[in-house]
Amino acid sequence: MKRKHRRLRTEAELDITSFMNLMIVLVPILLMNMVIAHTSVLELNFPSQDQISNEDELALQLQVIILDDQLVVSDNKGGVIKQIENIARVEGANSADETKTVYDFAMLGKVMQDLKQRVPDKKDITVMAKKDTSYQTLVSVMDKVRSFRVVVAGSVVNAELFPEVSIADAPEIVGEETEEVANSSISSVTGKVKS
Repeated sequence: MKRKHRRLRTEAELDITSFMNLMIVLVPILLMNMVIAHTSVLELNFPSQDQISNEDELALQLQVIILDDQLVVSDNKGGVIKQIENIARVEGANSADETKTVYDFAMLGKVMQDLKQRVPDKKDITVMAKKDTSYQTLVSVMDKVRSFRVVVAGSVVNAELFPEVSIADAPEIVGEETEEVANSSISSVTGKVKS
């Protein structure tokens, strides 16, 4: 006698619990990493001739001029406040002919802190750079004039110095003294930059 075997057809169900467990773990990790990898943007103010009036010329204007051999901190009232000489010049930084300038950013930070104590209400400053100034030097100067690190209640925070940074071209030096250059730089802030 022949037996007839019937095959029972059962539909297989798809078990996605392991996939859901993986997603529950993976999605928060990806979201946390996205927050860490954000790009910070620094807003800059560029001086224009339309914004300048007689009141602005009478107001105190602070400037940091980035020269080849020093950083000069000056204002439009008293001239040069501080000349910060370079720490060193390293010969042959990238090639045989090239020299690398090492600016004293720590001293610049101290000078900015002293200036902030003298004029606590002042929020703007102009950084004047030469055309061949490196990007890293410009950013380092901007960081030092914007804020400084201080310990408050056991944690390190950034204290505000001059957060509104404007950028202008540094005046050209043709056999002039640094103080005369700093005094003439006031005209470059008002839009009369030497070319």
